[in-house]
Amino acid sequence: MPASRPKILVVDDTPANLFAMRRLLAQVDADVIECASGNEALSLCLDHQFALVLLDVNMPDMDGFEVADIMSDELHLEETPIIFVTAAYADDLSRLKGYRSGAVDYIAKPVNDAILLSKVKVFLELYGSKARLTDALASLEQRNEQLRLEIAERRRIEAQMRHQATHDLLTGLPNRALFIETLDQALSRAQRHDEKFGLLYIDIDGFKAVNDSFGHQAGDMLLVEIAQRLRAILRVEDTVARLGGDEFAVVVDHAGDPDALMRKCMEICARLGQPYQLTANGDAFEARVGASIGAAVYPQHGATRDSLIQAADDAMYAAKRAGKNSGQLAVTQRG
Repeated sequence: MPASRPKILVVDDTPANLFAMRRLLAQVDADVIECASGNEALSLCLDHQFALVLLDVNMPDMDGFEVADIMSDELHLEETPIIFVTAAYADDLSRLKGYRSGAVDYIAKPVNDAILLSKVKVFLELYGSKARLTDALASLEQRNEQLRLEIAERRRIEAQMRHQATHDLLTGLPNRALFIETLDQALSRAQRHDEKFGLLYIDIDGFKAVNDSFGHQAGDMLLVEIAQRLRAILRVEDTVARLGGDEFAVVVDHAGDPDALMRKCMEICARLGQPYQLTANGDAFEARVGASIGAAVYPQHGATRDSLIQAADDAMYAAKRAGKNSGQLAVTQRG
């Protein structure tokens, strides 16, 4: 329903006509506003939204045709229906001029009350229907906007839950589950395109000593710093994950050259071996750790997920046995 009663504007320079129209329109459910000139009519149209304008044609200064022309040129007034009420210009050419000016109908004077009331009621009903449709569309748009917001929030929550399920909460790195998924994708891609890639297993040397000496908060801060250094030293296409504790793994994309892979291991060892300036429990301290890294290349050191992981893991322990803070290449599989 419309927010308020519809309004009808009656424009006529004859007081007797205005009085007669006022009495007649008292029978319809609308507020009637009167004026005696075209200029006043245009001024009222700026302040009110009218369901219908009953406009006399023959007025001094500005006739009804001019008023209708101006209203049809105004964006917010062009859809306001205008009925010409006139005793003059009843010929076809005048009617055509009126329609071109924006009028929707003609009523001749003397006015037939029944005909006028019938036409007014039709336009009031059209106005009410349009208002109800506008309200319905606004309500629908509001609901659609609410649904869009709800869907966006649901997607945000789902994305957050997926991220939490696949990423380490402390470092923000992919966790073991996402690492396995990424490794499987790399294996599938390499098999399809006959490509090679590398796998690094990294274990932090000396982490337990830092954790025991300065507490778990210090250990967590150290792991965060290590994760940041790994991100900085690796390429965007490489995937570094935290497998748990102080163990990390890296899927190195398009790494078919074992020598290049070993140089990357040495680069990682050097970067992670630099001192860490940390603060835990309000105390600043310096921590030093190293990294033992096992490197394996698909398919040279393993053609399946399990065999490749085992090869990199064995090479990592070989690096520890060799003195730690170094990289070791996996043993080539035979057969």
